[in-house]
Amino acid sequence: MAKFTKKKSGELPAVSTASLPDIVFMLLFFFMTVTVMKDDELMVENVLPTADQVQRLDKKDNTVVYIYAGKPHPRYQDKYGTAARIQLNDKFAGVDEVAPYILAERAEMRQELQPLMTTALKVDKETNMGLISDIKQELRKVNALKVNYTTKEGDAMRNLE
Repeated sequence: MAKFTKKKSGELPAVSTASLPDIVFMLLFFFMTVTVMKDDELMVENVLPTADQVQRLDKKDNTVVYIYAGKPHPRYQDKYGTAARIQLNDKFAGVDEVAPYILAERAEMRQELQPLMTTALKVDKETNMGLISDIKQELRKVNALKVNYTTKEGDAMRNLE
């Protein structure tokens, strides 16, 4: 006759870890798809002018460098006033800081992308043209001659209102 043995009570079966890699990769892909890369915090008011002949600028390989200009946002007006200012990355800057900023951005690019660098000016429509021409003069000093003016698509005559 065969002997019957009782199962030892109180012991838990081993936890299966076979599905653990699947769960880890599923979480990895989830976070990769929902994560948003940080853009510059806009510290100036930026109501873009409208234009009727616009073209989309491809931001391939990070060859576009943005310069923002406009009146400081109301939360910064106590410290910086209400006159139009230049914003480079996440800080206010003077006109004399534009050329070193462009040179630093160009130096961070790969060698083959440096000639393709485009400077995009995102300028508030109420900003004086004097500040824009000062920025353009600084860009000429460092031979950053590819300049793009960012606008909204619409009727250009509405800018005169």
